[in-house]
Amino acid sequence: MNPQDQPIEGMGDLLAYFHAAQTPREDWAVGTEHEKVGVYADTGDRVPYEGPYGIGALLEKIASTVGWERVEENGRVIALLNEGASITLEPGGQIELSGAPLADTRQTCSEFNTHVDLVKELSDDFGIAWLGLGIDPFHEVPDIPTMPKGRYNIMRSYLPTKGGHGLEMMHATATVQANLDYSSEEDMIEKMRAALVATPVVSALFGNSSISGGKENGYVSKRLIIWRDTDPDRCGLIPFVLDPEFGYESYTEWALDVPLFFVIRGSTYHAGDGTTFREFMSRGFAGTRPTTRDWDMHLTTLFPDVRLKKIIEVRGADTVPRAHICALPALWKGLLYDKGAIEATWELLGNVTPEQLDAGQLDVAMLGLRAEMAGRKVLDMARELVEISAVGLARAHADGFANHDETIFLDPLREQVEKEKSPGQEVAESWRGEWGMNRERLIKATRY
Repeated sequence: MNPQDQPIEGMGDLLAYFHAAQTPREDWAVGTEHEKVGVYADTGDRVPYEGPYGIGALLEKIASTVGWERVEENGRVIALLNEGASITLEPGGQIELSGAPLADTRQTCSEFNTHVDLVKELSDDFGIAWLGLGIDPFHEVPDIPTMPKGRYNIMRSYLPTKGGHGLEMMHATATVQANLDYSSEEDMIEKMRAALVATPVVSALFGNSSISGGKENGYVSKRLIIWRDTDPDRCGLIPFVLDPEFGYESYTEWALDVPLFFVIRGSTYHAGDGTTFREFMSRGFAGTRPTTRDWDMHLTTLFPDVRLKKIIEVRGADTVPRAHICALPALWKGLLYDKGAIEATWELLGNVTPEQLDAGQLDVAMLGLRAEMAGRKVLDMARELVEISAVGLARAHADGFANHDETIFLDPLREQVEKEKSPGQEVAESWRGEWGMNRERLIKATRY
């Protein structure tokens, strides 16, 4: 039997999922996931799936050019796979590179740039520009085409019943995240807590969604605001991570009570209809009993800012220009893959209460690096956090856990701190200044 098809009999099976994911220190790697919004360069219109210059045709061209394996649903390509990496189709036609787990930031950055260069080269023939922004700068949800994936149809029906911005999250936003390993439950706890308290500061460094609907929206990171009103059951800063008893079991207890989006059997998606995973375990659903595959899928449909699966995902960053993309995995690697850096992060931010974290994230959404959290300037915290990461990266290099000096990848963040502005603040200033609120100029300046 495929281990993914193993029946879930009780709590022990759910906890075993996390224990089995524990990875020895010498095998730790970092994966990077990067979404980008595509528009036609001449008009700024979003790109539909269908047609000779649509997303479907572009995915086919990528597959035929570089030999990526096609993943289809109802005869349509919805993803591409290649040696641990994937290109997936997001709800509004954004495409996401899920990079392979790599030990060295130089490798991660090379993988990302190779991907962007390829997609750019092929997209130029389609007239498509991919933007280094955290939100579609021009269109409201009704003007954004939808993609043909069964799970997205269910989410489009469900999310508006839970929050006011679920459809905007799905169709208009773009993010970059880093995925990291953990070696034990204790190691997971330390990393999750450090990542949680650092997330608003990292969000300020990467805040880049200040233009939407064709105008300034009043935020440095509108994406953060959108996520705050998507689904309170499955999103947010999950402050229970800071509780003394936090561990695999408490995360599992939380996940058990989040309603299912769907259960997949064969090629059929069965909408969850409000059923929680706990209820799925106790009485079944759609005539089936849960398996490890169902648990794994359910965990991917939870969207907290710091997410636990077989890896730890840190999810608080808007999509940004190229150099900043490479800075994200380096920043988190330096902070979370060095014991001293975790302790220094906790010393810097560990006294922040859940209420202060929440208020700080809201202030970051509005003001970016000019925000405050717990009565302190986020800019000062960001400066210290980047240097803590640099020390962690240098120590990893000295200890033989990196082949190269990775601190150079933090330089774009140091420059951002010196400017005392988040990327989104710079975009807004250029929009009302040198770009003259002109679509073509914005596209030219922010495209990859």
